[in-house]
Amino acid sequence: MPNNFSHWLDPPQVDASPLASLDLPPLLAQTLVRRGISRPEEAEAFLHPEKSPSSQFPGIQAAADRIHLAVRSGERICVWGDFDVDGQTSTALLVQTLQSLGADVVYYIPIRGKESHGVHIESLKPILDSGVKLIVTCDTGITAYAAIDLCNSRGVDVVVTDHHDLGESLPNAKAIVNPKLLPEEHSLRNLAGVGVAYKLAESLLGQRSNVEGQTSSDDLLDLVALGLIADVALLQGETRALAQKGIHALRNTNRLGLKVMAELAGADLETLTEETIGFTFAPRLNALGRLSDANPAVELLITNDPARARVLAAQIEGLNAQRRLLTSQVYEAAEAQLRENPNLLHEPAIVLSHPNWPGGVVGIVANRLVDRYHKPAILLVESEDGVLRGSARSVEGLHITEAIAANKELLLGFGGHPMAAGLSLPVEKLPEFRKGLGEAIEKQLGGIIHEEPTLQIDAWLGLDEISLELAEALEMLAPFGAGNPSLTFATRNVKIKSIAEIGRKKEHLRLNVEDEEGNVQNILWWNGEKEVLSGNEGRVDIAYSMRAATFRGEKQISLQFEELRVVEEKSIEVRAREWEIGDMRLSSADAMTSLAKLQEQAPGIQIWAEGTDRAKGMSRFELHQADEFAIWTTPPSPADLRAALEVVSPKRVYVFGVSPTPERTDEFLARLAGMAKYAINNREGKVSVKELASALAQRESAVRIGLEWLAAGGHAAVSGEDDALFLSRGNGEGNQYLQKELYVALKGILEETAAYRAYFARADINNLMGSPSG
Repeated sequence: MPNNFSHWLDPPQVDASPLASLDLPPLLAQTLVRRGISRPEEAEAFLHPEKSPSSQFPGIQAAADRIHLAVRSGERICVWGDFDVDGQTSTALLVQTLQSLGADVVYYIPIRGKESHGVHIESLKPILDSGVKLIVTCDTGITAYAAIDLCNSRGVDVVVTDHHDLGESLPNAKAIVNPKLLPEEHSLRNLAGVGVAYKLAESLLGQRSNVEGQTSSDDLLDLVALGLIADVALLQGETRALAQKGIHALRNTNRLGLKVMAELAGADLETLTEETIGFTFAPRLNALGRLSDANPAVELLITNDPARARVLAAQIEGLNAQRRLLTSQVYEAAEAQLRENPNLLHEPAIVLSHPNWPGGVVGIVANRLVDRYHKPAILLVESEDGVLRGSARSVEGLHITEAIAANKELLLGFGGHPMAAGLSLPVEKLPEFRKGLGEAIEKQLGGIIHEEPTLQIDAWLGLDEISLELAEALEMLAPFGAGNPSLTFATRNVKIKSIAEIGRKKEHLRLNVEDEEGNVQNILWWNGEKEVLSGNEGRVDIAYSMRAATFRGEKQISLQFEELRVVEEKSIEVRAREWEIGDMRLSSADAMTSLAKLQEQAPGIQIWAEGTDRAKGMSRFELHQADEFAIWTTPPSPADLRAALEVVSPKRVYVFGVSPTPERTDEFLARLAGMAKYAINNREGKVSVKELASALAQRESAVRIGLEWLAAGGHAAVSGEDDALFLSRGNGEGNQYLQKELYVALKGILEETAAYRAYFARADINNLMGSPSG
């Protein structure tokens, strides 16, 4: 939830009587009318999209004819995909389809760290040399002019299936299947890549649904749901119908890989919704493409080998943990930039860059910034060659790729669709691009871009009106997503009775709220910000979404927090933090002598000392309340300083600020590796993140990423939780790309720590300590 609250809009009054013949719950009928569905036949088509007729688009027949010819002739076919979930599922879908037809088929997905998106000639040449006679692209290829010309010169035909925006001309392919060739108003125009691949598979397979033991198009719908939801496709018309049918298929999937993934993630397939795909499956599959090689994802999705499925799913689970760690680090750094320069939030789009962000997660963080600030966001990574590369995410109603394309003379490359894009540009062009992008967004959205964010309330409910029956009725509107947003409800004048931190990392919040009549409900806030709620015991209006869910076999209501607004402030009394400060940083006397005198004068003084000086006192994790407090070692971050002062709550603080010698990334990793080796050899591998952070005098995040770097290089295996890690010898097998991403992130953390410690040495002591007294 953003700190700048939205303007809440009450639900508009509508006449739902035209839908009376359908006998729908009043709220359901009103919602349909508000969304422009006012005729019974339109409502039937929306509520039961599976009954809508299937449509085709140009190019499919030509593509199917060429593929059938290749199958009959025994020609080798290569399916060329992409490394995001849409590309992975598209590839798996076509490979499974071609295998069922008896084709000689191989597949290739570019490795993000080496090639990025698209069909790259250097990777294409070995495939052409291997005897491939037909290449079928999926989720890519519509602007692969040079690669397709090379194929043609080698006598290899290309069938392009893609959904990205068209270039200035079409490539010279044998057949092109792309929904952007359809009229603007066509129900399939915004189909994602996996949907395009599915339409081709429908044509290839024909009427095979009754043929026992053979793949039918219905067997592929689970993959369609994965790709459509993960790619944030607009869930309208037939696209929504495919997503709905796919979700039903996914609940009963026979794919071993997906079953094991669900098991390891703790997800229940039987009650799966689009949220399960978006928050469980998609991040894990994307982690492969972002931090490693996505080709194994295709194997995971089509394998019939239980042992292989479990191995691949376990690898993905590990990569996903690393993805979460990197995402958290980049998100915190992005928020720090916005705090330092709040004017960036007044621009039409949030555009941030940093040389030490791992490129594999900037798209995820951009999406989080969009959710928080209701603005399009672009995050860019500056490479050593002076080029910025990154990802863009949009808000509904803004075609971000078109806004980027309006500045193409400044760019080295770009591509995407309405809600997401990738781009690259010279670093010196960033100010000009930021200005041009803002103008392009304003041209699309007009004055809307300058209006305060709004939150449309679909209904005001009393807590006693929330019921499982209502939640189940609203499921008729699902799946929710782009083009079909979930409903937002709100309740007036509630009091937050308690806040519980939940989740493996305590990253989520469960709010227990009570209304004026004493009715109570629990509301979940994913990645909640506890500090936003602290300091106020008054009444609030609270907005939330509602879903019907099943937990341990029992049906229940799930309420998910969206926003709140204060209607009655009642501050909690907080003891003012006032302490006397002794600035020992500039003392001419010997620091050790000064410390010894303090210990004589105040025998109970607590001394915060870490790293090579840890014998002089205790670590930040061992501190407790004391009146006298000496800060010997310079804290690694302002957050660590605040936390220490909060715990100790002293009357007098003596600041020595002795900074450890700044370490290069390689030096830090060498020391961490030595400590890991010692723990393995002498402590049965038992250690904690806090213990290592104290010994190294570094941030906990640096230790976590450093350990992941050791694991990614095969130097050590890491298991357990932060407070009880278990280290063992690695298998020597490394993931170089993941190591590079982790190294870049670690380098950024260490540089931030060094910069803070340099600032700590020279800053005004009262500003540094945040105290009104000196």
